Amino acid sequence: MFADSGVAGTVGRALLLVGIVGSLFGAIAAISSARTREAAVTKLISRFAILNAVAAVGAFASMEYAMITRDFSLAYVQKVGSTATPALYNFAAVWSALEGSLLMWVLILAGYTVAVSFWLRKKMDDVLTNWAMGVMFIVSLFFFLLSFGPANPFVVGAAGVVDGPGPNPLLQNHLLVMFHPPLLYLGYVGMTVPFAFAIAALVTGR
Repeated sequence: MFADSGVAGTVGRALLLVGIVGSLFGAIAAISSARTREAAVTKLISRFAILNAVAAVGAFASMEYAMITRDFSLAYVQKVGSTATPALYNFAAVWSALEGSLLMWVLILAGYTVAVSFWLRKKMDDVLTNWAMGVMFIVSLFFFLLSFGPANPFVVGAAGVVDGPGPNPLLQNHLLVMFHPPLLYLGYVGMTVPFAFAIAALVTGR
């Protein structure tokens, strides 16, 4: 499943694991901070958010590298990549199917998580903020697990494949169509933020 993959596949999988660990311990730190009010634990929340963001950016960049360099050792590149497709469309091919779309979801969610932690850095000792960050880390953990498990874009494909069908034809129709999914995901994934604070308000009674 993971044998004989290139650098992009190896690095990508490793970074997804880092994201899983960061999300898990970030959630533990946030919830522990809400309960114990320990300053040392509270400081860890932002650090785990940064770790998550670095892991997500690195994993997504690894997938982009594999796509642009046409690394057909990966099943996902075999599925949506092509030697005949211009580099720009190969770049967009990353989000043209399930596995890559979920990886982009992970990336955007990690971005929102670190943005919220930076925005509320002076209120990180607040119980409501702690619980909200905990919820965001739990949601991040779910999507990191999906990307590492059943929807892993870094799985090694069949041997001997040297070309693929290319990305979804709809993404090759117009530049605005090509970048429609990322813009759409900014809205979809962004709803995690009010959801996290709504759950935090229910938990804290505020």
